[in-house]
Amino acid sequence: MSECLHSDCPQDAVPVKVNRVFDSCSDKDCLTGVVVRLEGCELPPHCAFVKTKCVSIRDVCISVEPVPFNRGFYSIDLTYTFDVDLLVSERACEPGMPLRGTATATKTCILYGSESATKTFTSSGESTGHTNSCCNIVNLPVASVQVVDPVVLEAKIGRGHCKCASGETDMPNRAVILTLGLFSIVELSRPVTVLIPTYPYTVPAKACCANNDSPCEVFSRLQFPTEEFSPIPLEASGNQEGCGCGCDE
Repeated sequence: MSECLHSDCPQDAVPVKVNRVFDSCSDKDCLTGVVVRLEGCELPPHCAFVKTKCVSIRDVCISVEPVPFNRGFYSIDLTYTFDVDLLVSERACEPGMPLRGTATATKTCILYGSESATKTFTSSGESTGHTNSCCNIVNLPVASVQVVDPVVLEAKIGRGHCKCASGETDMPNRAVILTLGLFSIVELSRPVTVLIPTYPYTVPAKACCANNDSPCEVFSRLQFPTEEFSPIPLEASGNQEGCGCGCDE
């Protein structure tokens, strides 16, 4: 066992390789002016109303760069790619025509990720901590982002300019523009070796068994879902900060 560096370390401890999170942040972003690149590259000329059916995150591109003159800190550039399903119509009460497209949005945050000048090689072929330049070792921390699908705060037809989803020609000035609310957690981590206390190995006390009861017997033991038939009023929901129509933040 590795030598313990602290006098108060537990006697029964083992070294474990883990990814330590050096810094993290949580954000509630309001992304405005997000232009949708339609698959057909054109918004029908007579469409005046638009609403979203679904907006989901397809991918997040993450770039990590050291911050100059601020050792140990790194700039994390995030580029979100969204898949967008829309319904557009000429009048408000008409059935909408479905359209699909993509949208992108970017953000940047700065976090502390410590420093390391080591190179690591593993038997699996993975290696970290080196570049293609001689004597230029850059052992960057690993950035990760946890994010949920965005909340669509506004969808409108306005003036926009971007490339088509195919990337061939420029899109007309009329475009679908979104305002999205996004919740995310960004972390910077590095692999480290730490000592942790150990306990004896155990086996589960619960026995594995198959339920041979009939479906009706299983259903009879379920409690009646009373809460599903009793809508909760606002004052009992615990959310006293609800905002009605026309409320400004």
